[in-house]
Amino acid sequence: MALIKSVRGFTPKIGDGVFLADNATVIGDVEIGDRSSIWFNAVLRGDVNSIRIGRNVNVQDGAVLHTLYEKSVIEIGDDVSIGHNVTIHGAKIERNALIGMGATVLDHAVVGEGAVVAAGSVVLSRTQIEPYSVYAGVPARFVKKVDPEQSKELNQRIAANYGMYASWYINE
Repeated sequence: MALIKSVRGFTPKIGDGVFLADNATVIGDVEIGDRSSIWFNAVLRGDVNSIRIGRNVNVQDGAVLHTLYEKSVIEIGDDVSIGHNVTIHGAKIERNALIGMGATVLDHAVVGEGAVVAAGSVVLSRTQIEPYSVYAGVPARFVKKVDPEQSKELNQRIAANYGMYASWYINE
């Protein structure tokens, strides 16, 4: 069973149909929207500030979400995919975005709607990633624009796939 822990008077709020892997950790001021999934070894540590996750979001294996005490929060929109071993620290990820495996997104950065952060990239603090664009590298830089409909279709399909994967575990 996932570790769900209250701290400083905050208890995580888990939406309907959320899958929490057996060793996922959800602490403190965290809200997870309906039909989202938090995978193995993911840590959502809302001990020093808030973490808000929309609907149909997948936070994949080994991801770490944390914030700065009284200075930054995490906001993640609907239908977002957070890849394996991603670190998000006090950033905003808008709906239909994808954060590739092993990427890092730092405090006060904003990843626009439908944007893609390539695997292994480092999005520096306060970076503003335009909607429907691809950023890659260390530090992450603009690579190209993507068609909004293609981006939405791809990212919603990935989010839906993770909903299907979660159902395999929920129904066991």
